[in-house]
Amino acid sequence: MSLLDVKDLSVTFRQDGKTNHAVRNVSFSVDRGETVALVGESGSGKSVSALSTVSLLGDAAEVSGSARYDGQEMIGADDKLLRKVRGNDISFIFQEPMTSLNPLHTIEKQLGESLALHQGVSRDAARGRIIDLLEQVGIRDAESRLTAYPHELSGGQRQRVMIAMALANKPDILIADEPTTALDVTIQAQILELLRDLKDTGDMGLLFITHDLGVVQRFADTVCVMKDGEIVERGPTEEIFAAPKHPYTQKLLGARAVGEPGPVPEGAKELVRTDNLKVWFPIKAGFLKRTVDHVKAVNDASISVRAGETLGIVGESGSGKTTLALAIMRLIASEGAITYRGEDVRGWSTRKLRALRHDMQIVFQDPYGSLSPRMSCMHIIAEGLGVHGNPGGQPVRELVAEVMEEVGLDPATMDRYPHEFSGGQRQRIAIARAMILRPRLVVLDEPTSALDMTVQVQIVDLLRELQRKYELAYLFISHDLNVVRAMSHKMLVMKQGDVVEMGDAQDIFENPQTAYAQQLLSAALDLKAKG
Repeated sequence: MSLLDVKDLSVTFRQDGKTNHAVRNVSFSVDRGETVALVGESGSGKSVSALSTVSLLGDAAEVSGSARYDGQEMIGADDKLLRKVRGNDISFIFQEPMTSLNPLHTIEKQLGESLALHQGVSRDAARGRIIDLLEQVGIRDAESRLTAYPHELSGGQRQRVMIAMALANKPDILIADEPTTALDVTIQAQILELLRDLKDTGDMGLLFITHDLGVVQRFADTVCVMKDGEIVERGPTEEIFAAPKHPYTQKLLGARAVGEPGPVPEGAKELVRTDNLKVWFPIKAGFLKRTVDHVKAVNDASISVRAGETLGIVGESGSGKTTLALAIMRLIASEGAITYRGEDVRGWSTRKLRALRHDMQIVFQDPYGSLSPRMSCMHIIAEGLGVHGNPGGQPVRELVAEVMEEVGLDPATMDRYPHEFSGGQRQRIAIARAMILRPRLVVLDEPTSALDMTVQVQIVDLLRELQRKYELAYLFISHDLNVVRAMSHKMLVMKQGDVVEMGDAQDIFENPQTAYAQQLLSAALDLKAKG
């Protein structure tokens, strides 16, 4: 008997007179020691299928079929049984840790609550277990991070805390929903090895939901390919990847960001440079809150980016990549020269900085979190015009329509809200919001990591086309080195705030000089080779 056995599962959402058949007659099983991967694009029903197994969809969902855990029916089960199973026998790792972690509680308290609820472990006894869990998932100086709040951790560190919480009670089944999306390749490799070891030694079953097919090929025993709420192909991983039968599976396996960036325009002028840039955050302690130490986020970073050029910034989570970009945009304080179009901008007034904000825009990793759910697509894209003005005087809706067409969105949808768009469409909205001001420099902070492979390819092509058309300079921050290679002219490798290697991107990919860059690239190539 399978540990988890799902048969003929169907899920329908009814709202405002509309019916959405999210999942149709889905069947799969997970045995002890087995990893089953659900793959497919956003909206294919992967997460809905997984959440249905322990009735986590809420009252709006109508669920039929069967989901049996260890012989017990979960569909329609009473609350007492569900509370016993959730988080204890069946644990979840969710994709977006910032919305899954409580912003008001420390990391220690949140992990301790899980241990206390399911194992009755006291706070003092839990402390050692919590430190062990954090070290297991790759949190450096774990004991010093116990008092940290979620916002004080990087995206990758928050994801590792989520994984530690899921593993705290040694579940029988771990449902991992995009667990490595926010992680850099070295940590991704460590986490996958950790999950594999736990699965093998603990006799745990793993249901793995992802759009990263490289991870699937390396990690899963069985693959179920989902499209429009149905499983269109299933089988052993090796067979699916060697000879996919369904056209949709073939399309997914063929999607990969390829090619290389276009040439930098001849005679392109330097747009931005930094000299010995430093960002240190003070650590305060005691009643008087005296500074006792510093978090050295960026040390001695010197870069130069020309118009039409992309600088790829890579490194592990917490290495200072985003901090460097925010300092260049003058959004956080720093030391060292920052020169924009030949002028040192460090001493600029707030009024003068407004022009800089017009020229420098940012696109964030999570398009759902960075778009206001209360604003329509039109108002989101046009928001910058309200701050910086509309010098051409063109009607705002016309400007929004033009930029929507430019980024591949239908202008007829401009009055819809973010939740009415797919993940890829939301990222296009975020790009349109930046592009409507016609910036010179755009910071792209993990702009493709939350997207399906097929959508990643589209966004990379879009970004390259916009760069060619407007001679945009990009600071491209990513842990996906395949995408970095497809986008970047130059590359900066960071480790714990230090720039350890910088130069031509292709040269670094082909012949990295430092041990850390070699480790980073070998981890990426290992994932790619095994995946």
